[in-house]
Amino acid sequence: MNGKPLVSIISAGMSKFGKHEGLLAREIFGEAAAEAFSRCPKLDPKRDIKAMFIGHMGEAYEHQGHTGSTIADWTGLSGIPATRTEAACASSGAAIRAGIYATMSGLADVVIVGGVEKMTHRSTTEVTEYLAMASDYPFEQFHGITFPGLFALMATAHMHVYGTSEQQIAMVAVKNHYHGSLNPKAHMQKEITLETVMASRFVAWPLKLYDCSLITDGASCIILTRPELARKYTDQPVHIVGSGQASDTIGLYERKSLTSLNATKLAAKTAYEMSNTGPQDIDLAEVHDCFTFAELMAYEDLGFCQEGASGSLIESGETRLGGKIPVNTSGGLKAKGHPVGATGTAQAYEIYLQLTGQAGKRQVKNAKIGLTHNVGGSGATSAVHIFRSEQQ
Repeated sequence: MNGKPLVSIISAGMSKFGKHEGLLAREIFGEAAAEAFSRCPKLDPKRDIKAMFIGHMGEAYEHQGHTGSTIADWTGLSGIPATRTEAACASSGAAIRAGIYATMSGLADVVIVGGVEKMTHRSTTEVTEYLAMASDYPFEQFHGITFPGLFALMATAHMHVYGTSEQQIAMVAVKNHYHGSLNPKAHMQKEITLETVMASRFVAWPLKLYDCSLITDGASCIILTRPELARKYTDQPVHIVGSGQASDTIGLYERKSLTSLNATKLAAKTAYEMSNTGPQDIDLAEVHDCFTFAELMAYEDLGFCQEGASGSLIESGETRLGGKIPVNTSGGLKAKGHPVGATGTAQAYEIYLQLTGQAGKRQVKNAKIGLTHNVGGSGATSAVHIFRSEQQ
């Protein structure tokens, strides 16, 4: 593709992330859709939007499936093709891919892509069980391992091979809570200290309470069109110039390495080649920090540093606002929150704000190229997208 736009984002919306007591997922998505529609007054949603793709991980939370048609109904778009995508925590990252397919194929000029999850009305035990369904049931979940446990295994392996420390892992939480404190839509909007993280109770060694993302309600969406139509709707389109998705074995026990995610490496390779960019070209990134250690792995798998050097990178401050490559300016899954079905398009929402200069106190100066990295399960799915501003 030589860096040419695949599709263009003409608008985006996101609900407040956090606890939405008394609301259904469909109502929360309505908040995100309303923002996206209001940002693009030239768009007539009922007339112009021709398809919908909604990332949603699990029916168990609300005992509700058939998410595509449900969301279309409650956003006033009933009648169009509306499809749910499911790839665990990468469900709306996969939805973006589906939206790209539909738009580039010519089947739909304008599509809405989003995700949603309502989680906080369930107990921590219930949420842990539902999330564990994205692991290998007979060989992992059945034997009692949870996602904190799976990522703890990877963290332990990385510490053993490369000497990564608990303090370096904890620095991710400190950075992302700082970024989250600048995001009015983040679930957790308070700064924390390294001492607070290190003193928090263990969930699965070496991961502590403050190393784990939050149980959150939320929804997000982006509206895509063909690049040649983008100016019809907005003066500030953001182009998706690279898209990669890959898979790996469902179980950790089958993998050659526990210190990296091969699906991320494969997806990133595709996205970089498609966009004619490399890690050195990325101005900012939203990566999948479901646990703080996962962000360190992402640094290496996306090529932001050499294998084993992610601990040094977080220590350098280069991934903090003001650094060479700010990562998770939204607060990430760690502080912004992780309503699993909504995470992929929430990452795209942050990049959209940044590349159009609308990120407020957390704005990255001169941001032109952004990247999102959305992981499903313990890395059995990974979706990587690269975005470019109109001014690039």
